[in-house]
Amino acid sequence: MTVYIKNHAFHYETENLVRLFFPNEKIEMISDVPEELSDPYIYTEFVDNNDKYEINISLTIGEYKDSVAKTFAKAENDDPELLMAMLLYDMLVRSTGIEQPWGLLTGVRPVKLFRRLTAEGGFDYAAAKFRDKFMVSEEKLALTIETEKNERKIIEMSVDKSFSLYISVPFCPSRCSYCSFVSASVEKTSHLIEPYVKLLCAELEETAVYAKKLGLRLESVYMGGGTPTTLSAEQMKRVLTAVKESFDLSQCREFTVEAGRPDTITAEKLKAIADCGVDRISINPQTLNDDVLKRIGRRHTADQAVEAFALAREYGFDHINTDLIVGLPNDTIESFKSTIDRICELDPESITVHTLSMKRASTLTQDGKSLDAQEAIEAAKMLSYTSQKLHSCSYAPYYLYRQSRMVGNLENTGWSKPGKEGIYNVFIMDETHTILACGAGGVSKLKNNKKDCLERIFNFKYPYEYIDRFDEISERKKRIGTFYDEYN
Repeated sequence: MTVYIKNHAFHYETENLVRLFFPNEKIEMISDVPEELSDPYIYTEFVDNNDKYEINISLTIGEYKDSVAKTFAKAENDDPELLMAMLLYDMLVRSTGIEQPWGLLTGVRPVKLFRRLTAEGGFDYAAAKFRDKFMVSEEKLALTIETEKNERKIIEMSVDKSFSLYISVPFCPSRCSYCSFVSASVEKTSHLIEPYVKLLCAELEETAVYAKKLGLRLESVYMGGGTPTTLSAEQMKRVLTAVKESFDLSQCREFTVEAGRPDTITAEKLKAIADCGVDRISINPQTLNDDVLKRIGRRHTADQAVEAFALAREYGFDHINTDLIVGLPNDTIESFKSTIDRICELDPESITVHTLSMKRASTLTQDGKSLDAQEAIEAAKMLSYTSQKLHSCSYAPYYLYRQSRMVGNLENTGWSKPGKEGIYNVFIMDETHTILACGAGGVSKLKNNKKDCLERIFNFKYPYEYIDRFDEISERKKRIGTFYDEYN
């Protein structure tokens, strides 16, 4: 698909909007418009003409042709990019017969956008803009409103010197077929784990020095990956002890370890985690369909996931989150309903429901799997059932985000029982306050609340880089201190 751009700089939004409707096609953006246009194509033209805007859009896909030309008074319209997006969206709906549940929104944080619009013009203004300008469906608007209300309560916990801590353990038992994260298979990198743990503890200690010197208040800790429970119980204890002994946890509201893969969870590891004061863990089967588990490269069964959940209860964990994915290969609507029903019987305190994102670096995509219109319809039905079921079981949505190339252009939503929200998830997605990250692939995000801006410090992505170039990471981390000196 060729997209021609004439007299405007709305390249990014135009390309993303077209990609929603043609997710498997290569999109070529051309500003130097030739006399002869190549089929299939979309032509977009913008003219700033004194007191009015003129927008012309045409589309040709084989025998199908469509065009629109409209004029808008400047005095009544201050966002010409949105005007073009609205016209283009309507044309793409007509040409494909597909209505996007999130309308023309392509950003990852619709709830944050809704909150900003509410601050600008009030609730009714924000709701009307979502519905009438962004073409968001009533179902997704209602989800946004409910999520924003619950999310706001968590954001208001944060103060000026608040921060959260992220700890990366980028190792997994094996690579899932849908995964594009920088994580290393233990089978190939087991020799790196011990030196990695040693340096990770050192980085935690160094980072804590900055936090203490600056008087920062630790709100939440999240240990993720990868699969942190690929570490041995002894290694896990060392890392968690480094956190416990280095940081002031007196005001920490939540300490999460992502146990992740049920086949990595043992009694010894759960005891080590519990003994170090962790109060929230996540057990992530993704599905309770054994056939689907095999298809995505998981090496555990549904029964093992249920057993891991029961074992965690035995060790006193009263806040367990469970991750699921909508739209996995070989899954069906009935199969997914069964998964949700069984998970609700386990009664976890929170459930995070992701929609499959077809990342280009994933095995699924590299093996030729593409986004499919029928699968999108089925995924939407799965999410609708999820909402009905979880609401009926006293769960409510508390955070939400979106990714590129999601099946059905849908969303990921965190659901929880009252008072059992995963607050780190909200802080990181809203960019509420500073996140100090330790470990390979970690990205520290330094937040200046006065200017509402972020500055990032990147750690090296791969474990071998992290080990070999650790001194460079320590040097980069010095920026934490100077950033807050400038902030103050």
